[in-house]
Amino acid sequence: MSTETLLIELGTEELPPKSLKTLATAFYQGIKTQLDTGNLAYGEIKWFASPRRLAVQVLSLTDKQADKVVEKRGPAINVAFDDQGQPSKAAIGWARSNGITVEEAERLTTDKGEWLLHKATVVGKTINELIPEMVTTALHKLPIPKPMRWGAERTQFIRPVHTLTMLYGHQIIAGSALGVKASNQVQGHRFHHEGLVTINHADDYLAELKKAYVEADYQTRQQNIIKQIEAAADRISAKALIDDDLLEEVTSLVEWPVTLIGTFDKDFLNVPAEPLIYSMKDHQKYFPVINSAGELVNKFIFVANIESKEPEKVIFGNEKVIRPRLADAEFFFKTDKKQTLESRLAKLETVLFQKQLGTLKAKSERIASLSRIIAESLGENSEQAYRAGLLSKTDLLSDMVLEFPQVQGTMGKYYALNDGENVGIAQALEDQYRPRYAGDSLPEGNIGCAVAISDKVDSLVGIFGINQPPKGDKDPFALRRAAIGVIRIIIEKQLDIDLRVLITKSIALFGGVDGDRLTNDNTAENVLDFIMGRFRAFYQEQGITINVIQAVLAKNPSAPLDFEKRIKAVNFFGNLPEAATLAAANKRVGNILAKFDGELYDAFNVDLATEQAERNLADIFQTISLRIKPMMLDKNYQAALTELAQLKTPIDTFFDSVMVMSDDEAVKINRLTLLNQIRNSFFAIADISALQ
Repeated sequence: MSTETLLIELGTEELPPKSLKTLATAFYQGIKTQLDTGNLAYGEIKWFASPRRLAVQVLSLTDKQADKVVEKRGPAINVAFDDQGQPSKAAIGWARSNGITVEEAERLTTDKGEWLLHKATVVGKTINELIPEMVTTALHKLPIPKPMRWGAERTQFIRPVHTLTMLYGHQIIAGSALGVKASNQVQGHRFHHEGLVTINHADDYLAELKKAYVEADYQTRQQNIIKQIEAAADRISAKALIDDDLLEEVTSLVEWPVTLIGTFDKDFLNVPAEPLIYSMKDHQKYFPVINSAGELVNKFIFVANIESKEPEKVIFGNEKVIRPRLADAEFFFKTDKKQTLESRLAKLETVLFQKQLGTLKAKSERIASLSRIIAESLGENSEQAYRAGLLSKTDLLSDMVLEFPQVQGTMGKYYALNDGENVGIAQALEDQYRPRYAGDSLPEGNIGCAVAISDKVDSLVGIFGINQPPKGDKDPFALRRAAIGVIRIIIEKQLDIDLRVLITKSIALFGGVDGDRLTNDNTAENVLDFIMGRFRAFYQEQGITINVIQAVLAKNPSAPLDFEKRIKAVNFFGNLPEAATLAAANKRVGNILAKFDGELYDAFNVDLATEQAERNLADIFQTISLRIKPMMLDKNYQAALTELAQLKTPIDTFFDSVMVMSDDEAVKINRLTLLNQIRNSFFAIADISALQ
């Protein structure tokens, strides 16, 4: 069998930029899966994508499947022949179905008997037979939520299809897909190249397209864009804000990237940077630029899809387009400042948070009250926290946030400062939404932490309180993100907050589960369990094993900071050489105590100790108990477990030398009492038997 390069390309109208990479990788995976399923040997497989094409290139692909020998077992010999040795009807029918006579059949002999056997050679299919069907199957499996039809045909795809290329080396593979016949011609650049590009060999694909002003390699095109943007920024002694999502979208919008620099009026810089940045990025797909001090400058970088002979005209056109966008932001900012945030409070009564849970005004008042409670517990200014909570949602009614929802909270900060509010209160308005996503920054101050936690807990309690928890991938109120946010803020900011207490107070602010709003009697436990469930993912991302997490979860601590200390202590303990033995001993003790049906003593009685090993264990344990008391009070769990690790040798000796379940009932109970006290010392931190 010979090998060659296979090229498959679908040429279309401009594909949706936010879906391009997903479509390209799905097409690649579909072809790869079928090549593997079809037992076709190949070397490297690559995917390519640009606005008007999806392509896959397979190197060193064999030209056909290998032939296979298939064994087809027939009737057993005692069934295949009668007493005279003549073939039975069953044998004759089986032979006929396989295109042979009974005499031509072979015999299969095993320790279980003997059967007729036919070895048939199945000839492998060629590339010409296989590829068209593979392409059709891969295209039908693409994730296309809303396919479209075009022309008079009933064919459906995400965009109209113009060309199909199926090329094996020099050879065109005959076939069609989506109503288009295969050829060796592909589309060049829409503006820089007239007509189609002929690909004479599958290996020439990238080179021929480059001549037609198309960089089909997605990764190469993206890296080229990054280099061009960075070079452009260097020319103006600035730094471009290269957002990953925007970069991917721009890469999917152009086939021949050319980076240019535009300028806008400096007066627009009087508007807060955030809405200007969102306007440039979201509306125009421009890359904003900042100076060495991190301040926005009146320049922007954009990526064109043409190499113009008069780039100044392209720049002028883009500057003309961005001007009204920035003017809108400037207008919104000036208009919004004419009203104070406080004056918008009453209007929050007209905006529903959730039908059963009431308006945003009611939510703001609950957030304010809960923020005050948290601030008091942290020794912060409770009135500032209350004020920040009360104003937390007022900027949602501003024109700027209605136009740019992404700047909610941020504009609240600017408008609060304009109103003369305290700086801490203003910052808390921005901090309330943090962290917005994994790895995002946390609130700056404790007032902001109080408001951020209150907002998230209020949503969790409210939605669980009306029995509408997240299900599957449906989480319309982003409660999973809220729960992780609460955990991160409390742990990373080292806040001494008990979730059980906080949830109870939040429920009371709703009027309790017997009030008009909450209908779930198990709201407190449901919310706490939901948040605790997020701990698994939170710590597994940090490399903590599930055994360590389960060991701490067994204690069900409701203060995240306390949970964190226990996790770190148990993780440290689990790496000690004594850990495995002590975990096994704890499990053994637990099993023994589970079978004991009686009452233990209040304390170990030395007078009942008949063995030296139990006296030694009791003495060492008593000494260690005294040492770990202050450690437990300070929640220095790691130090306490390190001390308890010294029990390994005396516990080993005890189990080797002492019969726990003594015939003497008093002695037995005394020994069980000692083991129970030791186990409880460990369990005061975590159930270390889970480390086994």
